[in-house]
Amino acid sequence: MNGHSGNASRPRIAVAGATGRVGATLVASLSNDPVDLIAMTRDANSDRLPAGIPTAEVDFANAASLASALDGVDRLFLAHGTSDRQVENEIAVIDAAVQAGVSHIVKLSALGPPTHLHPFDWHMKIEAHLANQEIGYTVLRPGSFVDVLARAKKPVAEGHWGGTAGDGKVNLIDTRDIADVARIALLDDRFIGAQRAYHLTGPHAVSMPEIAEELSSILGRTVSYHHRTHAEHREYLLASGVNEMVADLLLGLDRIFREGVLAETTTTVPELTGKNARSVADWLLENAAGFRPSADLQKF
Repeated sequence: MNGHSGNASRPRIAVAGATGRVGATLVASLSNDPVDLIAMTRDANSDRLPAGIPTAEVDFANAASLASALDGVDRLFLAHGTSDRQVENEIAVIDAAVQAGVSHIVKLSALGPPTHLHPFDWHMKIEAHLANQEIGYTVLRPGSFVDVLARAKKPVAEGHWGGTAGDGKVNLIDTRDIADVARIALLDDRFIGAQRAYHLTGPHAVSMPEIAEELSSILGRTVSYHHRTHAEHREYLLASGVNEMVADLLLGLDRIFREGVLAETTTTVPELTGKNARSVADWLLENAAGFRPSADLQKF
């Protein structure tokens, strides 16, 4: 640890991306730990932050705002929403952290092969920059978030869920498990200067048709996954209101799923947390209401 923290037993931890799915869960968890916590965010008024957490509103394009937010910080969690400015913005935070004397960065990255597909290629560029810094770091490389299925809620409810993933399998991970591992990495006092990576997955891989079967069981009605061509699904996505960048990102994910690129299973989550990784079935059960047609919800 560097000499910034006023109390050696209470490291000062900054969370960049504190309103994101992983970041918000992480902040809520760390708020119960003996640390001095600061949430770095572009929106300090966000209702996704727990009450009472100190915040620092940052502008990624303003080096002074990053330097101010990181002043006195010992350890940093770094996550950024998928964006065409992700590489530029995360590198700016890394450079500011190195300049500020931060001892350890925990970066949220992505599991996957070298590829030109976004956002995998963006994470590769950021990791390459981080690897050239004289700083301790832990790179978290999770498989695809199970939250991606939230996009299926309305299509499932309306009976037109589908895509180009075919029967390919993917090991989806719950963002809460990622946050649990991030917390452990941030609180680890043993290897502050270590440079390492963790590959994180759920307990087993599933296909979209298998998810449809699970939803059928949970909802008590038949749910189908409609197989589409690339052109058909791109047209469907654009008609649903997403922009071209998002449509291409989702088509890239479907390709990754179809080819089984993210089907592997690791045991890192249970080994580090002492708990089994949450399953897709668990997440579907917790979020079942969102997949029901409004007429069905009125029955509950």
